[in-house]
Amino acid sequence: MSAQTTPRDYTIKDAAALTGLPASTLRYYESVGVIAPISRGESSRHRVYDENDLGQLVAIACLAATGMSVNDMKEYVANGQLGAAAASAQIELLTERRQQLALEAEQVALRQRYVDLKIDYWRAIDAGDEPRAALLAAEASALADELHNTKKR
Repeated sequence: MSAQTTPRDYTIKDAAALTGLPASTLRYYESVGVIAPISRGESSRHRVYDENDLGQLVAIACLAATGMSVNDMKEYVANGQLGAAAASAQIELLTERRQQLALEAEQVALRQRYVDLKIDYWRAIDAGDEPRAALLAAEASALADELHNTKKR
């Protein structure tokens, strides 16, 4: 038999700790309409978050972690209220985000490769292998150009 849980309210400090979003970000997201206005305590007038609010905030935190812009998060939340009617818009927003993340992953992989080349270069220098060091320096230079070009995309 499962025990019934009593709905719980959370302070902004609790919500920040549970979502990983700073309290200032929670207030900002509310002020610009990323999240709906949060209810206030009757006597204190402090924000009072409930389980539904936390669920929405966790989802928003995940979107923010992908690097999604505030405007895109607002659009995503608004589209979510429309349900199936906004499915294509949601797919488009998320597809664009996925493409941007793929580009960022490519850039990180190139930067890692550059660091690997520089490590190998300095190992060659340390070993006195000038021909290998020259080859690695040329590879690193070519990769630096590639890195520069991928930033322009």
